[in-house]
Amino acid sequence: MQFEFDQSAPLYQQIANQLAEMIFTGIFEEGEQVPSTTQLSQELHINPATVLKGMNQLVNLQLLEKRRGRGMFVKAGAHQRLVAQRKEAFYQEYVASLVAEAKKLGIEEAHLLELIKRGYDHE
Repeated sequence: MQFEFDQSAPLYQQIANQLAEMIFTGIFEEGEQVPSTTQLSQELHINPATVLKGMNQLVNLQLLEKRRGRGMFVKAGAHQRLVAQRKEAFYQEYVASLVAEAKKLGIEEAHLLELIKRGYDHE
């Protein structure tokens, strides 16, 4: 398990994002225990409170659940929640702006769909 940090966001947010990515990609499966706060803080050489803050974000997003005395586990349905969130983000970040730009260029819906199909055919 490898974490990479940069200056783009607070450490706790980067921990949350990277753990969510590990859930999304199947590194951590539903029902599986994730490393403890202590484990991660020692491995990453960062404050345990920072790790806990990142993990608590995932608890609030219903991706992790605390099991008293046992640790943190990937919550049932976490992967599907992440897929749904990413599909919505994909729409907001790419599709909406694509349609807006197509409209500015005078590209009709049917032609835009042809262009998208052409893109799929080339991949």
